[in-house]
Amino acid sequence: MPRLRAWATELGFSQIGVADIDLSDAEPGLLAWLEAGFHGGMGYMAAHGLKRARPAELVPGTVRVLSARMDYLPRSTPEGWQAIEWQGLTQPGQAQVSVYARGRDYHKVLRARLQQLATRLEQAVGPFGYRVFTDSAPVLEVELATRAGLGWRGKHTLTLNREAGSMFFLGEIYLDLPLPLTPASSAHCGQCSACLDACPTGAIVAPYRVDARRCISYLTIEHEGAIPLELRALMGNRIYGCDDCQLVCPWNKFAARSSLPDFDARTPLTAVGLLQLWQWSEPEFLRHTEGSAIRRIGHARWRRNLAVAMGNALRESDDAALRQTLAEALSRELPMSDAVLAEHIAWALQQALT
Repeated sequence: MPRLRAWATELGFSQIGVADIDLSDAEPGLLAWLEAGFHGGMGYMAAHGLKRARPAELVPGTVRVLSARMDYLPRSTPEGWQAIEWQGLTQPGQAQVSVYARGRDYHKVLRARLQQLATRLEQAVGPFGYRVFTDSAPVLEVELATRAGLGWRGKHTLTLNREAGSMFFLGEIYLDLPLPLTPASSAHCGQCSACLDACPTGAIVAPYRVDARRCISYLTIEHEGAIPLELRALMGNRIYGCDDCQLVCPWNKFAARSSLPDFDARTPLTAVGLLQLWQWSEPEFLRHTEGSAIRRIGHARWRRNLAVAMGNALRESDDAALRQTLAEALSRELPMSDAVLAEHIAWALQQALT
């Protein structure tokens, strides 16, 4: 394991651990979450069912799961970064993109480096069976990370680490190699309820239980079609993802900067005005989001999210010139919009009257 950890560090991982594959005691919670409908429109969650909690069914022959953590705060992140993010949420005309999505698509970064880690291990011990996953298959990654000692499940359901908070990605290697297990983590949330109290839409319905249908990350990324009317005003200027439950978490004072340039924030996605992003044509959207996780939502959903944020700006901004410019930009697009976008634009324009 010492050599394996050294290789992982060289590849940009912050921590690795090894978990057993018996997740049977996690199955009741998974089933209850699915039965409550908290997965929303993510039909694949229900389709995969208990395969998430049964690694050997997903990859026959699996006897261990190597779980890896990779920090993603950009290298240039200043001290007091949480206050800067909170400040951005108070600027109605500014677009707020989740921190993790401002750099390169993490799926690509982690998958390639997990593959390199598996290759190094194979070179050292000989051929073995494995598969690499990065948020790309039915995997209970938080549960596995907890059992592998990478952290514990926070009340917001994300993995928390005492030395690194929660601003990191997780990836896994399913192996048929019986690597030694690492000790599991214990929980350290105590009586804190900051994440539940901070969630703008009340999506954290109870400790360790999130209703995705109310989560801004789900609404702006996974959800197709119209965003529920009662949630639009609560989204503020968040156009892709939401970091509030992490920003408020006391453990994130220890959040670590990434060692990789991949997660450095791209200029078009940082502290940028809603109007500038609204003006992107589809080719411009594709160009600016090349290699980014944002690209997969597509231009239509991107503009739907922007229309909601622009409507909130029309209602909340004290800048009359900004309100006029936003209203004019929305009105120009209304005749050329499909039914979904047109409905969101109409809602946004209505906000100027409230």
